[in-house]
Amino acid sequence: MNTTRLAGLGLAAVLSCTGALLFCGGTPANADTADLTFGTETDAVTPGSAVELTMTLTNTQSTEIRFVYQSIRPTWDTERQTDLKYALVSCEADGAACADTTRLGLDYALPLAPGASRTVTLTYRVAPDSACGRTVGFSSYLYYEYGSGLFSTSDTFWSPDIRVDCPAGH
Repeated sequence: MNTTRLAGLGLAAVLSCTGALLFCGGTPANADTADLTFGTETDAVTPGSAVELTMTLTNTQSTEIRFVYQSIRPTWDTERQTDLKYALVSCEADGAACADTTRLGLDYALPLAPGASRTVTLTYRVAPDSACGRTVGFSSYLYYEYGSGLFSTSDTFWSPDIRVDCPAGH
């Protein structure tokens, strides 16, 4: 067999192996699971009442999460409603008070094993003199490191909107 034919066979083998490696990879573990999910017990409140917003961080990676940075802030639509008045009244991270409510979400107990979850519950009260017919919503930037700090991921997540309904007879 001549060397040209051998080189051609070798090149074909290398390309076949490369193609197999590129296209045979399985679906990532986090394909169907969001890293951060939000929940509320209700989708509407009235002025003077409170609503709980839960954020659950789930480790969708194959190694433990060792570092988390998360920020949460009102959405642009919420901020532009100047007559909407609300305030954070409590923050609990898996049942314990949050240490620093200016940097919410940093109280997740770490490390977080693969498949494990941690929850932060924020309680907001809508002021009695707040305008009704508005919505409150939040966005959260999440960054975390896993794989002994070799890998990281980040994304922005949005909470469901909570309507501020007018009380009956208002």
